[in-house]
Amino acid sequence: MKESLVDRLKTLYMGLYKTPFSVKLGLFIVLLVIFMGLFGSLIAPHDPFTQNIAFRLSPPLSVIAEKHHILGTDPLGRDILSRIILGARVSLIISVVSVLCAGTFGTVAGIISGFYRGFLDIVISRIIDIQLAIPFMVLAVAIAAMLGPGLTNIVIVLTVTTWARYARLVRAQTLSLRENEFVESARAMGAGDFRIMFYHIAPNVLSTVIVISALEVARIILAEAALSFLGLSVKPGTITWGAMVADGRDYLERAWWVSTIPGLAILVTVLGFNLLGDWTRDKLDPTLRIR
Repeated sequence: MKESLVDRLKTLYMGLYKTPFSVKLGLFIVLLVIFMGLFGSLIAPHDPFTQNIAFRLSPPLSVIAEKHHILGTDPLGRDILSRIILGARVSLIISVVSVLCAGTFGTVAGIISGFYRGFLDIVISRIIDIQLAIPFMVLAVAIAAMLGPGLTNIVIVLTVTTWARYARLVRAQTLSLRENEFVESARAMGAGDFRIMFYHIAPNVLSTVIVISALEVARIILAEAALSFLGLSVKPGTITWGAMVADGRDYLERAWWVSTIPGLAILVTVLGFNLLGDWTRDKLDPTLRIR
């Protein structure tokens, strides 16, 4: 008998009810950040670009001209809460698009490398080894400095610097899967290399790619914030949490909230994605569970 929608919702609720508190916390944080990213312009209490120099660096819980600034204002008198809400959109777009691009490219490269082996495998493997030997942020800063700031450029930077993680693990799994009987059966039935790689091997490495992606989102958000802090991410004027932290670095002694509050937003968001990523890893790869 086909399961009704009510039964499905009940099953989903019971599954969430039985999950650990850390998973619920992570899910709440992630959903909150997604909500801010999607509807930030509607829920922001003030215009995040409006400047009021007369009331610059106002502390949290300030009331200025009958307007409440719950988290205070920045050096240009802009509302910090509104800017944090709008900044979530940029972080989500960059992290999600970068993970999709890096995951796709790394998976394809890993499957091709592990399936064909030989000279092609040697070339791809050496490229992976060289890239992983270079510190992540050093490579990201170097490429970002060459390309310049911009949304597209930062996605390219983060894709180029993270695809090797996917490729290395997918290659290792492909080397094992290509020797399995289902691959030999598909080849005996006349399946070509493309069909074997992407219709038979790819679905079997998908769980690994999902686990890596879930954990990489948090790292990408942190990396984007670091590049924004250095002025190497999006173009000036775009609201990002890293740039907000940079705006307050000269005012830490008398206006700690300007840098601290956006920094806490980054910390909480990364924590939420890490908690969900750990849970995803445990569910999709039980061999990695800590007993």
